[in-house]
Amino acid sequence: MSELRVWAPDVSTIRVRAGGSDTSLEPAGDGWWSGPELSPGVDYAFLLDDSTEPVPDPASRWQPDGVHGRSRVYDQAAYAWNDSAWTGRDLTAAVIYELHVATFTPGATFDSAIERLGHLVELGITHVEVLPVNAVNGIWNWGYDGVDWYAVHEPLGGPDAFKRFVDAAHYVGLAVVLDAVYNHLGPSGNYLPRFGPYLKPGRNTWGDLVNVEEPAVRRFIIDNALMWLRDFHVDALRLDAVHALVDDSPVHILAQLSQEVAELEQQVGRPLTLIAESDLNDPVMITPVAKGGRGMDAQWDDDVHHALHAMLTGETQGYYCDFGPIAVLAKTFTKAFFHDGTYSTFRERNHGAPIDPAKQRGSQFVICLQNHDQVGNRAVGDRMPEITSVGRLQIGAVLLLTSPFTPMLWMGEEWAASTRWPFFTSHPEPELAEATGKGRVEEFSTHGWDVSQMIDPQDPDAYRTAILDWSEPASGRHLDMLTLYRQLIALRMTESDLRDDDLSRVSVVFDEDEKWLVVHRGAFRVLVNLGSGEHRFAISGDVVLSTGPATVDADAIVLGADASAIVRVH
Repeated sequence: MSELRVWAPDVSTIRVRAGGSDTSLEPAGDGWWSGPELSPGVDYAFLLDDSTEPVPDPASRWQPDGVHGRSRVYDQAAYAWNDSAWTGRDLTAAVIYELHVATFTPGATFDSAIERLGHLVELGITHVEVLPVNAVNGIWNWGYDGVDWYAVHEPLGGPDAFKRFVDAAHYVGLAVVLDAVYNHLGPSGNYLPRFGPYLKPGRNTWGDLVNVEEPAVRRFIIDNALMWLRDFHVDALRLDAVHALVDDSPVHILAQLSQEVAELEQQVGRPLTLIAESDLNDPVMITPVAKGGRGMDAQWDDDVHHALHAMLTGETQGYYCDFGPIAVLAKTFTKAFFHDGTYSTFRERNHGAPIDPAKQRGSQFVICLQNHDQVGNRAVGDRMPEITSVGRLQIGAVLLLTSPFTPMLWMGEEWAASTRWPFFTSHPEPELAEATGKGRVEEFSTHGWDVSQMIDPQDPDAYRTAILDWSEPASGRHLDMLTLYRQLIALRMTESDLRDDDLSRVSVVFDEDEKWLVVHRGAFRVLVNLGSGEHRFAISGDVVLSTGPATVDADAIVLGADASAIVRVH
């Protein structure tokens, strides 16, 4: 049985409709209302004041009929877990794999995704990160339009299916990272404002501001995060765009969250990790709360991605404008941020703050060559294989997986997938569907993309063409790339020098004109030739792995054009 409780300070009466009858809720103080106990499986909805329109529970755990339908009582304790032997994983020696459940497999569900977990294990992945799974309107969506934060999107399989996925991941040794969005709500199905001040004046890039300074809303968010970690056995949360959480409270909501997660970690006896997506370039995110920070365990590092992308593709439009030279990559590989108080041309202001290599570790920065944003927010959703050469793709993989940071792969990257991953939605409302398409055209135009080939996000083909083709990695160039990724991850796991996250022990030597660089990683040197001809590196050692032509002399290693090598020095 579950007793109803709901925070609704802006209404004068609330009734719950369940089992064919209506029952009034009673005021419980501070804007809270309490009601009768309902049995698992019972469908229910609220009627606010004199309205005859039933609306779902803001904290509904199950929305079987979508975000506009009735809520269903869900028994968190009913699922029989099989992961009692799971001791968890932190970010030590981690390799993360980001995926979108509905396009990871043609089956488009958690259960079909389970069938491909063996592929991730063979690849050498330690953490599988899933894009948001909360309930959104429509069938397919990236997940960032969530409006029922506590409910699992039913087309993916619902709450029990997500638990089966986590259970299966733990069985094969994979930690699960969940992408959680607390900085905005989606445009369809958001009933929170009818209950109370869940939102506040102002907007960020994606919508109205969430009222994180209101204690009840703050509790709503933190309890949601704790639910995923406790009740769904999730190992880590990736917190979306935390820079959009406007909070002037004495204790920032992220700091409070990190403290409560630390307490839960002690209770459950396994590592629980918080990873922030932040564009602030500020080490305050990963500074302990006791030292005035937000207490996050790690944060995404866009600067490393931008440096790799611009260097490997030659693209310098939009936010890539400062990131072309090899010198930029050299700085990010030793300082984590390129903009650490320097002038950002794209932002037209100074941006960021420097890290302290004595306090911050490389593993606290999650980096990538591709991710859902950097692919999906291109006009046509084209991946790197369409915009650079095979040789440079291989160089990117080598630099990513020998870096001092926590590497993350985007699904299909490991075999150079040819499927695009454009932005897609399935909003049922015609006016919202039209506005979404127009908005994307305007956004892409300002970034210099060619929008003439952009597919309408509401076109079902935008979704269908994004589904991975699992026949690709079995042969040809796709198998070659997959083999390289497997070798690189295995080498990283075997050689401690290649996963050493002490940034003070990393150095980069380069020549901007000749287009070569050498990354020093303990007993290893990572050699890269981006030039059009051969380059002779005056290094004596054994080539452990190479991409492209590589020959060894008595006192030098010669790399062909667009080639790289990992060398164990003598």
